[in-house]
Amino acid sequence: MKHHPIFQKANIWQRELINRTAVAPMSRVSATAEGLATDEMMNYYSAFAAGGFSLIITEGIYTDIYSSKSYHNQPGLANVQQSTSWEKIIQAVHRFPSLIFAQLMHGGALSQYSENTLAPSAVQPVGVKMASYGGEGAFPMPKEMTLEDIRRMQQGFIDGAIHAYKAGFDGVEIHGANGYLLDQFLTPELNLRNDRYGGTMQNRFRVIAEIIEGIKASVPSDFIIGLRVSEGKVNDLTYRWVNGIETAKELAEEIKVSKPDFVHIALQTGEWERDSFYGEGISLASVIRKVTGIPVIANGGFHIPDKAEAALNGNHADLLAIGKAALADPHWVVKTQNHLPVIPFHRDMLWPEATIRHTRKIISNLKTESNETANI
Repeated sequence: MKHHPIFQKANIWQRELINRTAVAPMSRVSATAEGLATDEMMNYYSAFAAGGFSLIITEGIYTDIYSSKSYHNQPGLANVQQSTSWEKIIQAVHRFPSLIFAQLMHGGALSQYSENTLAPSAVQPVGVKMASYGGEGAFPMPKEMTLEDIRRMQQGFIDGAIHAYKAGFDGVEIHGANGYLLDQFLTPELNLRNDRYGGTMQNRFRVIAEIIEGIKASVPSDFIIGLRVSEGKVNDLTYRWVNGIETAKELAEEIKVSKPDFVHIALQTGEWERDSFYGEGISLASVIRKVTGIPVIANGGFHIPDKAEAALNGNHADLLAIGKAALADPHWVVKTQNHLPVIPFHRDMLWPEATIRHTRKIISNLKTESNETANI
């Protein structure tokens, strides 16, 4: 396994990465009520670095105090106090040869707790809120954003990136996927605007392009800026673009112009082969990688060795993000490289709660049950 493509070094962003693994962003609902990062979060994130992951992408972090917050106990980067609270986490991660990126997120119409949400247009989201993140019932009808709302939201992302840089993060990932606000702008069924932020792909992407431009103008050039995109949404797993590959190509052309340092292709279902391909050998990741020439991170069950090898050797991605397998066993990389048994993911690690404490409790219980079984 040490010679598997996922464990080979990679030269990206003028850095040598120890391997091609990344920890996928996973909401942990474990910050303080004020959005401050905690010691528990420090132990959580540094465990991935100790376990051999080359890159860690944080859970979604809210960017302003007005409307971006998605759920209770979500961490923020909306002020200096929140930024400072991340420093201990970054220092703990940097004791190992790992990078850590802050994922900047605005929930938009999919906030799990707010009844006063904002969106590109007044379109009520399908589905219901997620109980494991504190949500309950249907999503409310959002308010259509004014141009001032958009400007303030964009400044939140820019300020969030500045706070991330000052805290010591190696970069940021702009969350434009999974049905959250920026993805709502990209989605024609949710964006009914007839101004410069609606209509064509160029107009719908403009809100993201301006955020990328604003961040680039506000941080040093070696600070890494990425973008996460997807088709599926947390509230609508089966959603797909009507025009499929043509929409993928249009999106890729806009990304190419904005020139982020990487693109992270999110796959909500985790079924890469089933839900990511448009035809024989052509995935959303490969389309964006080919059109843009920008490094791509893909996800979708890549803890399975054959699947990971196919994605890397088939020119679909440069790095592979691992979610549930990493959550279950932060030392997945080291253990897999050395043919050691890993702790398998179990649904109970995330439900009915998605907190760090709950997950660790379930893992501890599973270990105890396994040991008791082995002693019978």
